[in-house]
Amino acid sequence: MATYLVTGGTGFLGRHVLPLILDRDASAEIHVLVRRASVARLEALVDGMPGGERVHPLIGDLTEPGLGLESAPAADHVLHLGAIYDLTAGDEQAATNVDGTRSAIALARELDATLHHVSSIAVAGDHEGPFRETDFDLGQGFPTPYHRTKFEAEKLVRDAEGLRTRIYRPAAVVGSSVTGEMDKIDGPYYLFPAIAALAKLPAALPVAVPRIGATNVVPVDYVAAAVVELMTAPGRDGQTFHLVNPRPQPVREIYAALAEAAGAPHPAIGLPGELVRPFLTPTPDSALDAGRKAVLDALGIPSVLVENLTLPTVFDDRDTREALRGTGIEVPPFASYAGRLWTYWRENLDPDRARRPHPAGPLVGRHVVITGASSGIGRSSAIATARKGAKVILLARRTAELDAVVTEIRAAGGEAYGYPCDITDDESVEHTVKAVLAEHDHVDMLVNNAGRSIRRGLYHSTDRFHDFERTMAVNYFGAVRLILAFLPQMRERRFGHIVNISSAGVQGATPRFAAYVASKSALDGFTDVAASETLSDGITFTTIHMPLVETPMIAPTGRYNIGPITSPEKAAAMVVRALIERPKRIDVPTGTLGELGHVFAPAVKDRVMHQMYRMFPDSPAAEGTSTDDAAPAPRRTPEPRPHTSSVLGRAARKVGRLVPGTHW
Repeated sequence: MATYLVTGGTGFLGRHVLPLILDRDASAEIHVLVRRASVARLEALVDGMPGGERVHPLIGDLTEPGLGLESAPAADHVLHLGAIYDLTAGDEQAATNVDGTRSAIALARELDATLHHVSSIAVAGDHEGPFRETDFDLGQGFPTPYHRTKFEAEKLVRDAEGLRTRIYRPAAVVGSSVTGEMDKIDGPYYLFPAIAALAKLPAALPVAVPRIGATNVVPVDYVAAAVVELMTAPGRDGQTFHLVNPRPQPVREIYAALAEAAGAPHPAIGLPGELVRPFLTPTPDSALDAGRKAVLDALGIPSVLVENLTLPTVFDDRDTREALRGTGIEVPPFASYAGRLWTYWRENLDPDRARRPHPAGPLVGRHVVITGASSGIGRSSAIATARKGAKVILLARRTAELDAVVTEIRAAGGEAYGYPCDITDDESVEHTVKAVLAEHDHVDMLVNNAGRSIRRGLYHSTDRFHDFERTMAVNYFGAVRLILAFLPQMRERRFGHIVNISSAGVQGATPRFAAYVASKSALDGFTDVAASETLSDGITFTTIHMPLVETPMIAPTGRYNIGPITSPEKAAAMVVRALIERPKRIDVPTGTLGELGHVFAPAVKDRVMHQMYRMFPDSPAAEGTSTDDAAPAPRRTPEPRPHTSSVLGRAARKVGRLVPGTHW
């Protein structure tokens, strides 16, 4: 029976090593160094693993002196996997990579155990040419802190006297060749989004790939199998093993395999590497170098990655291949498992995966929050959105009416959930958002529909400042409160779409709606600024300048409402379109006309609006009159006409959509 003490056992490589040790030695006992907070993570990892009951947590910390151990169990082998494997990390990794190794050496010496140190080919630094397994310090430089700390850590192991050691230098480790599983975006994975973007082009389109050199990648299952085989093989103490691809892999070859998996254009032409070399390496010109890094940042690629994408070193692994001869453990061709890497990345690691629509429809499976969902536009939008396959999460103040909408949607086969919420109250919104995210994990889209409308002239508002406060509380602050609450998780998922229900009155500056129009104008202004800040995170906005809609909100002004009134169902269709097509804004012709008048003939527009103000007086409700009989009859007030769709109207809307920025 052998006993193993493992650092980094819950890491990516460690998760593949543990089951192999258990399988190889049916009596092996494994003690895994973990922080107290990570014990549950280890228990979840070994739960269901054959032999998992032989894996025991050992509370400690790789960055603490003596690994933070009060005492250590007896062990035959100390497998030191714990390290920071990240080219983009800075000098802070020394505490783990160097000091942690120093503590592991001391522990192995204390236990009289063999130390198995997992190093990296990064120890070769910028060495050009062959690098054998017996080579170490050849005067190489180190391009990054990662290279330097791996060199310093291995040097500690090599200089440790009176200690049995074996050293393993894996190349760049990618996901499993069997499952494609990977735990994070690192190394070549930073290039996957660029390949995904190329996959949108016709696959038959020939592309030119520059000849910039070769890299070296190996799948994690090969590294794990090789480490376990070599650490248990007799007579190998004092040796170093290169766990690398025996043949350097040209970047063109790596791209071709991934392009095949992604459906991207294949490389057809090779360009001289000198053409792109200035883009891949730092330049003395600070302005040019800043521009280079800005482009890479926009692509989500760390500059340090492209600077170290290719290797000047050729790693000789003849001793490792000889030691593994007859075991069946060898590096598979990259092309044989590139498809699995791509599929796993696309489904689990692609930072933009939340943006991809469901194959069954653009709203299928989307989590859509709709405010003011108990009646009017909100209710109709919820029903229409649920019909499109979305999970609708409905917010409103009136619980009974909200429950009725949820019941109606579920009865029709849709998925709906209701949350009573007052969007003007901080505590209510905070509680609701926490509940929504806890129960539904995330929100894809938000429809800020809840609103308050007041039609009252200024002369009847001089002692009613609260009218302006109330409209701002709901129409502006309420909407912004929800946007800010959901924004962090949208940013984390790199996707979100927010639909704000504004009003055509904002464009036309309709008389007697000062409080309402001001609040909606504030929301429009906020939206324009927010959209410019969140675009690169995949968070977009649509503003719908809605016409008058037959809802309870306009009931108090009744026949005093001006112009055609559309139905909630037609308004809901505009909302659904905003969720699917995600245009910048959706207008109606009357709103666009008012906006054009403000730009090209503002004085004329004021006169027209003033005549409208005189023709259509305040309603009795606005004047504070108790009965309709006491109110003066409006002069030449037409009865509201229900909105109808005509061939001419549909044609006009189609023409309007041809105008840049205008969607009717």
